[in-house]
Amino acid sequence: MTFRWRQQDHVSGYELTTRRSRPQAGTNPASQDYTEDSPSPGVSNDADGYAGNAEALQSSFDRLTLLGLWDRLLNVMSRSPLLSRTTSSSKASYGAVPEHDSISDEDENISSSDHGEAENGNSTRRRLLDAKDGSVNGNFGDGTAPVIEDASDQDENPSDNSRYPQVRASVSAKDNVKASISTPRMWTLSMLCAFLGSGSNLFFSLRYPSVTITPVIALVVVHPLGLLWDHLFKRDDDPEETFDCGSRVKDSIHKLEQVSTSRLALLRRWLGQGKWNEKEHACVYISSNVSFGFAFATDVIVEQVKFYKQDLSIVYQLALTISTQILGYSFAGLTRRYLVRPPSMIWPATLMSTAMFTTMHKSENKIADGWKISRWRFFLFVFFGAFAWYFLPGLLFPALSYFSVLTWFAPQNIVLANLQFGTRSGLGLFPVTFDWAQVAYIGSPLLTPWWAAANVVAGLVIIMWIVAPIVYYTNSFYSAFLPILSSAVFDDTGKPYDVSRILTPDFLFDQDKYKAYSKVYLPITYALAYGVQFAGLSALVTHTACWYGKEIWQVSRESVERRQDYHQRPSLVDGHAKRTDNHNGNVGTSSSSVEAGIDVSMREDDVHARLMRRYQDAPVSWYLLTFLAMLAIGIFVVEFYPVHLPWYGLLLALSITAILYLPVAIVMAITNQHSSLYLVCQLICGVVFPGRPVANMVFTTYCYISSAQGVKFSSDLKLGHYMKIPPRLLFQVQMLATLVSSFTQIGVLNWMFANIPSLCKPDAINGFTCPLARVHFNGSILWGVVGPQRFFGAGAVYRPLIWFFLLGAIAPIVVFIIGRRKPLNSIWRKINLPVLFGSLSWIPPATGLNFSIWAIVCFVFNSLIRRRKPDWWGKYTMTLSAGLDSGLAIGVVVIFFGVIFPGWMEGFTWWGTEVYKQGCDWHACPFKTLKPGETFD
Repeated sequence: MTFRWRQQDHVSGYELTTRRSRPQAGTNPASQDYTEDSPSPGVSNDADGYAGNAEALQSSFDRLTLLGLWDRLLNVMSRSPLLSRTTSSSKASYGAVPEHDSISDEDENISSSDHGEAENGNSTRRRLLDAKDGSVNGNFGDGTAPVIEDASDQDENPSDNSRYPQVRASVSAKDNVKASISTPRMWTLSMLCAFLGSGSNLFFSLRYPSVTITPVIALVVVHPLGLLWDHLFKRDDDPEETFDCGSRVKDSIHKLEQVSTSRLALLRRWLGQGKWNEKEHACVYISSNVSFGFAFATDVIVEQVKFYKQDLSIVYQLALTISTQILGYSFAGLTRRYLVRPPSMIWPATLMSTAMFTTMHKSENKIADGWKISRWRFFLFVFFGAFAWYFLPGLLFPALSYFSVLTWFAPQNIVLANLQFGTRSGLGLFPVTFDWAQVAYIGSPLLTPWWAAANVVAGLVIIMWIVAPIVYYTNSFYSAFLPILSSAVFDDTGKPYDVSRILTPDFLFDQDKYKAYSKVYLPITYALAYGVQFAGLSALVTHTACWYGKEIWQVSRESVERRQDYHQRPSLVDGHAKRTDNHNGNVGTSSSSVEAGIDVSMREDDVHARLMRRYQDAPVSWYLLTFLAMLAIGIFVVEFYPVHLPWYGLLLALSITAILYLPVAIVMAITNQHSSLYLVCQLICGVVFPGRPVANMVFTTYCYISSAQGVKFSSDLKLGHYMKIPPRLLFQVQMLATLVSSFTQIGVLNWMFANIPSLCKPDAINGFTCPLARVHFNGSILWGVVGPQRFFGAGAVYRPLIWFFLLGAIAPIVVFIIGRRKPLNSIWRKINLPVLFGSLSWIPPATGLNFSIWAIVCFVFNSLIRRRKPDWWGKYTMTLSAGLDSGLAIGVVVIFFGVIFPGWMEGFTWWGTEVYKQGCDWHACPFKTLKPGETFD
């Protein structure tokens, strides 16, 4: 946009008109200054940006006054919505510039409401904001000129606020554009969390029992550290600082250098720049989120070194880990337009984090259905209550966790204990537990929309509570000779399968030994879990094509035709910023609440997308170069080292991820249910590259982890979108945290190889038996050596499960044909078959109890309370989830390190620690038994 002056025929003087200018090459369209291309006499057009400096502007107004047009301009401004808007630029405004001495200081937050439209018919109220030192808060480019801004800027519920109530309840509709982000405090805490969290989780992943340090712990613990940092390095008399897009501007640096009396004081002020705030907090949490999970590639390295006895160089370990961890970021970045910007992609899990940031950094406290307690105090009560309570089910009274009380009266009754009401190996028809770890095992129920949870419950009832018992009692697939639910695989005697009996000393498959030993048999719930994963995979493709295919095609076509950047600036129509209506052509959507996933559009915008346009986006080229670099490293890994996977095998793995990534991420973004590609990747590699267990592990790592990491990165990009983190800065935070965690985990892993005796062996000290690596090793043998053909090929026991692929492909089409003509509140519009099928992939190791109790809690809060006490639900639900998760996480760590690890509980037993272990529920008894020496096949 530029300002032009033109002579009018009917008015003596000049008139202010506008047009939009093309961004200059190499510059960000969301942060360009505006210049006058045809200035009137006396109006400066210097190179510093729009309107020169304050003196030139003052001179311009003086000349206008002399021409007698000052009153006319004020009259135009009072009528024109355009002149009361703040642009998406960080250094410009559509507003006019008043005299300096009429300015007063106001709030630093820029709202997200519609600045230009006064829908109630009243005249637009304005106020003046003081733009100091180049602040982004509406300055004119040189940091001295103020702007006029609409009084509605501070509206917490703007007309284009999100139409999803859970988003409105958790995410602020304002953007504190003056907040510091890229500071030594944020970078230090981020890298410290990435270093300590990734190293600790890798260390404990090789131990049984293990403990996981979750990012929620970092979210809670880092807040007092940030406040302590400010206390140590900031002083009341420090000069005022100004931040632009999260970074300190040069003028502030020069001021600090001028007032500093020593290098030590200059260092202190450099360390203490900015103020600890929610945006810095979000960056630290995001760095923890991308780094805390131990890299899946480290499990592959453990298996190669300890089980396959391969000698691996550090270069190979680093190349495999870094490439598998970062490839997913490329998929996340290249799909931002579909997964991050659309308001319908709400990513429910991120809302707990945003609610926590609001709780910790805001002091607002509105009464909600009679509850006056603030979110922060509510969080503290819940946090300390959950922490203290976990000492009962987690340490002193574990029977409260495995509360299968009906089985305690008849522990040897197989039908009662193992099939129907068991909590460890049963189907969970008695959904009672007093352990939040059991309730939230498959994810916090408070974060999942009830309609999505209803799909999960439907799958549980149909597949696990109806089909599984029928098949089990009829002894189909020889399932009655095995436990109904177990994560182990078995031989034809009903004993756990001994993989070592079918391998040569070089860990190669021995066909003769396999025939002499036994086929591999699966518990019925394990087998059905494979079936529903097959259905879920094909349902992902058809469901996405039916419900989102048109939107994806239109967005993709527009991107190619217009070559839009991710944060496209709003087009100007008659001098106004054109806004995308959220639905049905209505601007005001805050009063209209819908369920995410029921009415989805990828082309709409909301307040958060609009506010993010002020920041420069991370170019697509960054993600493409990242992908090409990691692909080159991956090809180097598979070709140069003995993994027996050709380069085209790597391309096949990444092609599977590329095809299925968007469907998987869309389902996760809407329902908070993740559809895993782990099994599919194993099976495809087993078919294409049979008899290559190491190749199967590497193929699965590139295929599965690229998808899983990408989904995690997309979720964090959405969190950054909600918190208004500049995308380029977020790219740096995620990338650096991932690199730090990768180097850290390889260092810790090699230290463990060198310093822990008998690592990964049954007699390893302190339980370092590598349980997860051993499970994955067994999987590599089953699918990489035995092969899918012996499970699902012609004449195989589990051949009928192949029909689930067809079921999953056809069923979404039927639902779509019926549902597309139904109203939004129709049950047909709420059926999501990828969720219905895919969520059951948690079984095993999850049990029926984990699903049933999870669904009940979700129904109570996200259906009953949400309808009957909407204000309470909006204010406290996400905070309640954060408090329960945080208290549990801290409790697990404290109990493990403070009590169990030192050995203080050795020998501690009583009725409450033993009663649930006495019967068939704990020991997973089969319905039918064999005599010694008999086989069932």
